Amino acid sequence: MSIATSITKTVGIECPCAQVFAFLADPANWPKWAVVNVQAIEPTDDPDWWRMSTPLGPARLRLRPDAEHGILDHDFVDDTAAWSVPARVVPNGDGAEFMITFYRPPTLTEAEFRKQVDLVDTELAALKEILESGQA
Repeated sequence: MSIATSITKTVGIECPCAQVFAFLADPANWPKWAVVNVQAIEPTDDPDWWRMSTPLGPARLRLRPDAEHGILDHDFVDDTAAWSVPARVVPNGDGAEFMITFYRPPTLTEAEFRKQVDLVDTELAALKEILESGQA
């Protein structure tokens, strides 16, 4: 039995947990904060999937939100990999903590995986700025 390489990123956000969850659970908001990976997004005929434009070309996104438990798991599929990404929004005092875990797809080398995941730091900083400044 083997396990995949994983990296979990977190960011504390001084904004009510329910507001953070609602913002992240709406795929139309993703180009605002996922500034590295999502250039544009639009719904498809399938209500579960959204079509995205990314720096690597077209991709698809499916969110599987559960507000009661703060679950924002999602699936991301492009020409290079398919990622099932667990994500959570949990209360942290008067604010929230957003946690997102990435598992290395077998189609990416360790170096490619780490490079992609390191870019998420920019996105989490953008998310924090948007929500804390009231731009959401």
